[in-house]
Amino acid sequence: MTRIIQLWLNSTPRMPDSLPLGSDPTDANIKAVATIEQAAQESRSRTARISDAVIAIAGSDTSVVAHLAWFGGWIAANTRLSPWPPFDPFPYNILASITSLEAIFLALFVLASQNRLTREADKRAHIDLQVNLLAEREMTVVLRMLKELCEHFSVTKTLQSAEFRALVKETDVKEIAVRVEQEIPPPNAPLPPKTPSR
Repeated sequence: MTRIIQLWLNSTPRMPDSLPLGSDPTDANIKAVATIEQAAQESRSRTARISDAVIAIAGSDTSVVAHLAWFGGWIAANTRLSPWPPFDPFPYNILASITSLEAIFLALFVLASQNRLTREADKRAHIDLQVNLLAEREMTVVLRMLKELCEHFSVTKTLQSAEFRALVKETDVKEIAVRVEQEIPPPNAPLPPKTPSR
């Protein structure tokens, strides 16, 4: 995680005055995101690379066609229409054992890959949270500077609004988290009864 954050900090574009004249900030942001993704790919362990490769192969169209051909050929070879004696007659116990083992190993690979993707998503969420908190503090400072300018030039109409007074205060993240937890019901909570319309 430290390496990913460090690469993100090194590749994140700075303020516009540090960018070359005529450059596009969107390109710089795209390059920064690409650098983060590349760092995440390169930081994978050998086991994670194997899991991703196995899942990529198993989920491809070629794998689907190969399994259809395999199952169809296996079943056709063990029917009465086959010129060879059946080696796995109905109910195809050998085929069932092979496919069961394949399903078990594929499930393990999928779980390992899913756990890694979940950890990476959590890291990105933490980075997003830090950036959002920093942006909120910066906007609070900008609003306070704007307030001082408005007071200096006697522009007080906006300053007297309740919305501006609420926005110029520093946001309490813990209070917002508690309010969100109280307002948003859990996923399995029963829906409130509907008010009968008159």
